[in-house]
Amino acid sequence: MSQNRVYFITGAARGMGIDIARAALDAGHSVVATARDASKVTTALGEHENLLPVSLDITDENAARAAADAAVERFGRIDVLVNNAGIFVAGFFEEISPAQLRQQMETNFFGPLNVTRAILPVMRKQRSGQVITLSSTAGLVGQEFVAAYCASKFALEGWMESIRYDLAPYGVTTMIVEPGFFRTELLVEGASTTWPELTIDDYADRTAATIEAWKGMNGKQGGDPAKLAGALITLADSEQPPLRWVAGADAVQTGLDKANLLIEQITALKELSSSLAHEDA
Repeated sequence: MSQNRVYFITGAARGMGIDIARAALDAGHSVVATARDASKVTTALGEHENLLPVSLDITDENAARAAADAAVERFGRIDVLVNNAGIFVAGFFEEISPAQLRQQMETNFFGPLNVTRAILPVMRKQRSGQVITLSSTAGLVGQEFVAAYCASKFALEGWMESIRYDLAPYGVTTMIVEPGFFRTELLVEGASTTWPELTIDDYADRTAATIEAWKGMNGKQGGDPAKLAGALITLADSEQPPLRWVAGADAVQTGLDKANLLIEQITALKELSSSLAHEDA
């Protein structure tokens, strides 16, 4: 592959996005690094001749198109889109307000759709490109206290698995990244994490205990985001990037457990499930 490709990375002013942008620059690529406030990108990454900081609210379709235009104006093309930006609305389903759930979906699901829709015409015109979307193990398995977040990531997974068929004839490929727990800002209250707005007595004790437990995990996650970022760029630059990358030892175990559970449940009811056809079929 070309030694200098153009990466378009969302959420590049904090967390995993900083590491991904830095790894791409270190690999000799040009980077369009977006955040709600472009000045925060410069603060995080410094000045670089191959770096274009761009202000972007991914929930704004017009802003997404303007960011794509700015990228092409500066670098002439976009080779790799990394949908990284996202938020984490935590809580038991009944305590998450409808507004919070919509915000979760608008940011984590419709946001990447907005950005991808803005960039795909560029990639189709080139007849080349790659769409990488950061999902999570929460896109593989449902978990307690993360119904809204899992819903957003499961939606992303279905969308990504489907658009690869849409885009393949135009030389555009896709890759889903499913990290486990990495030492990012995801659990930082006020930065990426929002706790439930509603209070229901039945959940109160469990909510308080879970919030305290999760706050205690912040800064102690086992995964190194800089290593993930370096590996992601290596995979993206390889001749045949994977359709899905389960990232982190904990994520590998989660994926294997889910795969084994699916096989077990399908096999257990195989005879019943296979007996449901019309008699004349």
